[in-house]
Amino acid sequence: MAIPSKSGRKGKGISPPQELARLTGLQPNISPANLNTCRIQPEALQLIPESMARKYNTIPLAIINNGLWVAVANANELQILEALAAQTQMRIEPVIATAEDIQRAIDRNYKAHDEIERQVSVAPSPPPTGEGVSAEASMRTAKEAAEILARASQEAISRAEEVGKSAKEAAETLKRVFEEAMSKVEGISKLDNETVEAITEAPKEIPHEDEGIKLEQLLADQEGIVAQGQAAVNDSQLNISPANLNIYQIQPEALQLIPESMARKYNAIPLAITDNTLQVAMADADDVLTLQALAAWTQMRIEPVIAAAEDIQRAIDRNYKAYGEIERQFSVAPTPPPTEEMVSAETIAEAPAVRALGLTIDEAIKKRASDIHIEPTEDRLRLRYRIDGVLHDTMSLPLSAHAPLISRLKILANMNIADHRPQDGQFSVKLRDKEVDVRVATIRTAYGEMGVLRILDKSFAALTLGELGFSPKHLKQYQQMLKFPFGMILISGPTGSGKTTTLYASVNTLDCEGRNIITVEDPVEYRFKDINQIQVNPRAGLTFATGLRAIARHDPDVILVGEIRDSETAELATQASLTGHLVLSSVHANDTVGALFRLLDLGVGPFVVSSALIGVIAQRMVRRICPYCRRPFQAPAEGQLAYCKELGEERTEFFYGSGCNSCANTGYLGRIAVFETLAMSEEIKGMLLTGAHIAQIRAQAKKEGMVSMWRDGMLKVKAGITTPCEVLRNVSSIG
Repeated sequence: MAIPSKSGRKGKGISPPQELARLTGLQPNISPANLNTCRIQPEALQLIPESMARKYNTIPLAIINNGLWVAVANANELQILEALAAQTQMRIEPVIATAEDIQRAIDRNYKAHDEIERQVSVAPSPPPTGEGVSAEASMRTAKEAAEILARASQEAISRAEEVGKSAKEAAETLKRVFEEAMSKVEGISKLDNETVEAITEAPKEIPHEDEGIKLEQLLADQEGIVAQGQAAVNDSQLNISPANLNIYQIQPEALQLIPESMARKYNAIPLAITDNTLQVAMADADDVLTLQALAAWTQMRIEPVIAAAEDIQRAIDRNYKAYGEIERQFSVAPTPPPTEEMVSAETIAEAPAVRALGLTIDEAIKKRASDIHIEPTEDRLRLRYRIDGVLHDTMSLPLSAHAPLISRLKILANMNIADHRPQDGQFSVKLRDKEVDVRVATIRTAYGEMGVLRILDKSFAALTLGELGFSPKHLKQYQQMLKFPFGMILISGPTGSGKTTTLYASVNTLDCEGRNIITVEDPVEYRFKDINQIQVNPRAGLTFATGLRAIARHDPDVILVGEIRDSETAELATQASLTGHLVLSSVHANDTVGALFRLLDLGVGPFVVSSALIGVIAQRMVRRICPYCRRPFQAPAEGQLAYCKELGEERTEFFYGSGCNSCANTGYLGRIAVFETLAMSEEIKGMLLTGAHIAQIRAQAKKEGMVSMWRDGMLKVKAGITTPCEVLRNVSSIG
């Protein structure tokens, strides 16, 4: 028997084999149905008799768009699917379930249905008239009628809940089923008015089998209820938290899992990902078919969240608009030639590329992203945002967008579009009524040039030391260092640890009319009103070293060197600090003591280091716990052990963020630094001159009261600012 096709006879059968393979057994993209909690449509159950269900070990679940969804143990059994299609004259949509679950579902669902039919079929025939009916017989027939109506009301509830659109529709469904049941009751016995009233009252008090929903709860005002009211009713029935989608911050990576067309089809929008669970806002959390379709598409467990249908529609319009607009812009852009070298000026200047780039940056700012990654892959262009130090997949674009987008970036950043070697640049754009500086870096990969955009929030330039996360002890130590008229202060840490922000906050502290502050940076990330800032430009011969030499002749009081990268810069910076200038700079080192040995590695002598250096600040960034969803949780054993080892306190519960709309369900909102402060004492200077080992100097610093980054992080855990996991992830326990 051939599988009926859509183009064949009038009755529609299952999909062709290729489509069936794509949807079912040939590819693992069918979600397993939990038949223990699945509510089966009575209409679907009528289409396949029990004998056939048992023969093929299958059970119908739901009907939608002339398609019948059935649970099967093996979706590759085409013979079974053909038989079901021939029986029902419908398209068969298989859903995988275990054979045992299917058998139990058949026993459970067909039994209840057959019992109602049996009760009606065995009811005694009434006498010709109502006269002569005994009281006992009347009571028996009344009881049987009540049972039929009760079961009918139960079926009505099930149908009404599946309709799920309005109370009016629920009432109409209920009325129709009761009329059918009453026609059967009238065949049992003619009952007096009081008995009929008692029977028709009884179902109102019969709770739903699974959820305790009373029949009267399904009947709201006869004119219907507003969407928000329905959402609230559904929430109370199902104990599912409602979502206010007007203020909900949806995770970009969640949005990428379900395409806009599918979201509009089912009127559902993804909200957040937790482990392997996808939260989805729906108007009806009982819509089994939608839940199964979303689970099949995403290959994840779906957790429904009740929301008003209108709110979901607006959220789809609002959230998919930006991503859809970016994709639309590139879909109408001309396809670039095979080689990037041949991209024309007209292609680069195309409006779609310009608009899409603006939308990409605007979305990043809205999501509080610090970086945008544009990464070509074998068949797509991947965009990712770094938010609070963690990369998140944002969207996927066609490869045709790659060449125009990278070329447009290069032009804006004043880079050479014909040169595919590593390049750096910077540009400014005006978005959301404010100027935003964007730093660009490109490099060639196996699939083409990737670009990274660093978004520079100018508000960071106005931060003070007190806003960075210094403990009172650390803050006091550092403020004392900044009062020195000359010498060198170093900020150490890896890339992305907040060194530049700390340097700028230090400059804000030192800035006054009586000082001449000059900086040499690569690049100038934030601009200050009253400070002389110099941009390094190697092509013009202006490096950190040449800049330092020139600055010495401009009567500076304070010199900020963006980074000490080489021996020449290290030597010039230390010499400047010994000739009456306060020098602030950064260096890549793991901790404060490591920064001392980094200078030695760069060729600065121990005597110069001990004479010039005032102190060192080492730092890392950790994510803050979201204040809106912060609550105590039991920490993993590793976090408990690390906390106990450092602070000597046994503790199992720590504050974590449970996830909310304010933090996009990450549990974190913003970042804070953990610090380590080393002041150069006479003992440490002497040890440096005598060639002491790094571990010996670190031990001496701790003896003098130095608080390590590790301990500072655990103290912030104790205060409920961050989590043990964040400290373990970002801070090394040294010494």
